[in-house]
Parts: sequence; structure tokens; C-alpha cells
Amino acid sequence: MSSTKNTPENTVQSEDATRFELANRLFFRLYQSANMLHKTGTRAVEEEGLTTQQWAVLGALSREEARDGMSVGELARYLLVSRQNLSGLLSRMERDGHLSATPDAQDRRSRRVRMSESGRKLWLNEATPKIQAYYEEVLGNFSVDDMTHTLHYLLKLLDNMKQIDARRGAVEED
Repeated sequence: MSSTKNTPENTVQSEDATRFELANRLFFRLYQSANMLHKTGTRAVEEEGLTTQQWAVLGALSREEARDGMSVGELARYLLVSRQNLSGLLSRMERDGHLSATPDAQDRRSRRVRMSESGRKLWLNEATPKIQAYYEEVLGNFSVDDMTHTLHYLLKLLDNMKQIDARRGAVEED
């Protein structure tokens, strides 16, 4: 019968294994949550002809800071998506009458994206009440403290990922 001594080295290895297992479970749950948000969130607004991606775009453009619209680059950075992924989505939303895109007054090569009047009505009168109901259903058993703590940790995680992305981007530019 062999016995493993509880040395500082063994303790560190055990803590490392525990951290890895917890990290693996955490990121898998985030992955599952993102997939379920896409699936159930889209169902919440599908009668309006929207997806969760379109919901995010309309939500970004509905903010007071975006009342004069946003450039495609600004919108991509805000949503943390590539301009390429956003381009097709914006074209479909413009085709459906939810958005208007015009040349930027300061930079004619850039387009300024705004919610159209029909897009604003859709957002305010039809989508927002369904999104609110969806939030209540998903977060119904969360206290205000639960939501505050969850938001805090998600922002902390997001900030760490942004730092990794910035470092990687700086390396790729060299």
C-alpha cells in the first residue's frame, strides 16, 4: 500500500487540477448558456421576425449614446463581433426596413447605421415587451443580488478575454 505524502508540491498539483476542472466546467456552462440564449431568445422574438443577433443590434442602436447612429466599425466593436459577420446581418436588417445606413458625414468611406422609424417602432412596441418577459422568465428565481454578482463576474471574465484579444491582436499586427 503506497501512501502519498501531503507535500506542498502535491497540494499545488491538486489545486491546479481542481482549478482546471472548475474552469472546464465553467466554460462549458457558458458555451451551453450562449447556445440556449440564442435558441430560446430567438424564439422570444421570432414573431417579430428577429433573431438574437438582430435583437443585439437594435438594442445597441436604441441606446441614448447611439441616437445619431453608429459606424459599422463602432457597432462591431460594441457588439464584439467582426465587421464581416456584422455586414451581412446589417444588410438583411436594412432590407427588412429595420435600419438605414448612410455615408458618414465625417468619413464618406464609412457608413453610419441608424434604426429606421419602423425599426424603432418594432423595437419599442413589439420586441421590448417580449424581451422583458423573456428576462423575467429566465431570471425569475434570481434576486437583485444574484443578478448583480453574476454581472460582476461576467464583466470580470469579459475584461480578461478582451485583454487576451488585445495582446493577440497586437502580436498579429507585428
